[in-house]
Amino acid sequence: MRHAPAGGAGSIPVIQPDSQFDFASLARAVWRRKYWIVLPAMVVAIVAAVVVSTLTPRYRSETRVLIENRESVYNRPEADRNNPSADRVLLDQEAMQSQVQLALSRDLARKIVDDLKLAERPEFNPNVTSGSMLGEVLALVGLTRIPQSASADERVLERFYERLSVFQVEKSRVIAIEFRSEDPDLAARVANAVAEGYLVVQQNAKKDSMRQASLWLGGEIERLRGRVAEAEARVERFRNKANLVLGSNNTPLSAQQLAELNSQVAQARAQKADLESKARSITEMLRVGKLAEASAIINSDLMRRLSEQRSGFRAQLAEQSSTLLDQHPRIKELKAQIAEVEVQMRKEAEKLVRSFESDAKIAGAKLESMQLTLDQVKGQAGALGVQDVELRSLERDAKSQRDLLESYLARYRDATSRESPDAVQADARIVSRAKAASTPYFPKKLPIILIAALATLMCGVALVALNHLLSADYSYANRMEELPAEPAKSEAAVVARAEALRVPLPPAAKYSSNGRIKEHPLGALPEQIRKVGRGIVTVCRPDDRSPSSNVAIELARELGQRGARVVLVDLDTHAGVSADVVANAAAPGLSEILTADATFADAIQRDRASRIHVLPLGRGVIDAAALLSSERLSIILGALSKTYDHVVIAAAPLGPSGAERLARFSRVAVLVVPGNGEAMFEDEAETLVARGFANVMVVAVNTHDDMPRRFAA
Repeated sequence: MRHAPAGGAGSIPVIQPDSQFDFASLARAVWRRKYWIVLPAMVVAIVAAVVVSTLTPRYRSETRVLIENRESVYNRPEADRNNPSADRVLLDQEAMQSQVQLALSRDLARKIVDDLKLAERPEFNPNVTSGSMLGEVLALVGLTRIPQSASADERVLERFYERLSVFQVEKSRVIAIEFRSEDPDLAARVANAVAEGYLVVQQNAKKDSMRQASLWLGGEIERLRGRVAEAEARVERFRNKANLVLGSNNTPLSAQQLAELNSQVAQARAQKADLESKARSITEMLRVGKLAEASAIINSDLMRRLSEQRSGFRAQLAEQSSTLLDQHPRIKELKAQIAEVEVQMRKEAEKLVRSFESDAKIAGAKLESMQLTLDQVKGQAGALGVQDVELRSLERDAKSQRDLLESYLARYRDATSRESPDAVQADARIVSRAKAASTPYFPKKLPIILIAALATLMCGVALVALNHLLSADYSYANRMEELPAEPAKSEAAVVARAEALRVPLPPAAKYSSNGRIKEHPLGALPEQIRKVGRGIVTVCRPDDRSPSSNVAIELARELGQRGARVVLVDLDTHAGVSADVVANAAAPGLSEILTADATFADAIQRDRASRIHVLPLGRGVIDAAALLSSERLSIILGALSKTYDHVVIAAAPLGPSGAERLARFSRVAVLVVPGNGEAMFEDEAETLVARGFANVMVVAVNTHDDMPRRFAA
């Protein structure tokens, strides 16, 4: 490095790089040898034009095939007609590559070669001349194939595959079939023939599969028919042997008889109970003298007539009693008639009781007889249980064989119906047919000529430049720049310190003001910080008399005016100036990040007067020594320096340990001293340099008793 000579009054020397590469000298050297560059490029262009004009043009045609399921509900196999997923063709990358290899099949290639008679074209089967000396030597070292070792078919197929390309179109189920030939019509015909042959191969594969399935199913059906007939015969033989004759609805007769007897026993038991109930009811009515209330009596015609007569006599008695006395003959006659009717009613009721009791005895006898029969049938049914279990097992076996036979028959009919040529559709269709190209794809005459000429031109320029550098015919220009200083009336002073292997810092100026930093800008201080580069800037003070935190805020705002990303980190536990510039002073801050109670997103806020970010002290504020000694502080400052262009730290008066800790991270230290501290700031700056700060800048600010202790946004 070399220092610029000191300028006169009003200028400050600035350290600049020693030299700068002289591009003008290199440009002059290239221009002097322009003919050595242009003439070879022109010659190469002419040669390239001659060469490409002699090349045989080749044409390219492309056919595209879409892989999809073309089966409809009408020609789909019976097993897939009720399967919704059968409408989709799920092909992974391996399946698509398999389809590509199917289109590249050698059998298909041989068929196309034979159909289009490609072996008769010189393009695919050139005349094989007798082996020359050069050809034999190349064949011996393995660079070419011995002509006699390859048959004519192999040579044709080799040239065919050299011109054929089949690949999958990216992110689709489409494969492209591309063919190149000297004849544009042949290129289109071969591409279309490969696509059509690919579809035929798919159709034939499906037909072969159906044919094999029908042959196998036919043999299985014949075998199953014999097994079904044998199983059903075993069932009938066992049923006859065990006397398990079926009745209606294929129900065994014993089961039907048991069910009927159960029904009859239930009816007889109900009839007996009903008769006994009626007899008891009439007997009870006779005992209490309320015959008219018994339902069985009411349903009797005789009892109904007697009841009507008694009612008529009672009505006459009531009518006569109103005019005659009890001893009157008419009254006595009516009472005698009523008594006689009641006697007749009682006799009739007793007759009904005897009738019901007799019917109940008959029903009981019938019930006992039916119960005996039921018990006998139950015994027979229990004896036939074992035979019935075995019979059901035989029936299940016969049914399974019959169901399997019916399933095979349905599949056989489906397979045989799909053996016809039009019943099977290939799982692909041609979506774009190849057409004869009107322009060749090779050679591209103009691009080849231009590329050859430009490549030669660039090589010439590179050779001339290399020759110029190697011949030491170049120079570096040494220059010095001067930075205008502040006028003498601004009371400027300079303090700049730098260690070896650090980026040197231009001198900084001390600025005097009336104590209100917001109203008086910082002059060239932000520009000096920008020249140092991105990194951490520590703004501190020797004691509490200087508004260093206010200077830090204003410096951060100045640095952020040109779009730079700036964050202000408040480490000043005495001033706490960040509380006045953020919207939420109660939000978490640096202290919460240090204790892992908050994240950067929770703690960092935006300045109310600018676009810079602010990391306040936080709620759990501790003293400055504890903040600087925290193990997580280095992690936090490192993360901020990688995220922001400038990290401005507002620090309290630094002790020895705190200064050494911040000096490890900071590129610049800005020391804010009172305006009347002319004699002391040199010693403070020297102290910061001794504690590890590479670059120290001092700002002197006049203070007054009425200066606000906090910075108002």
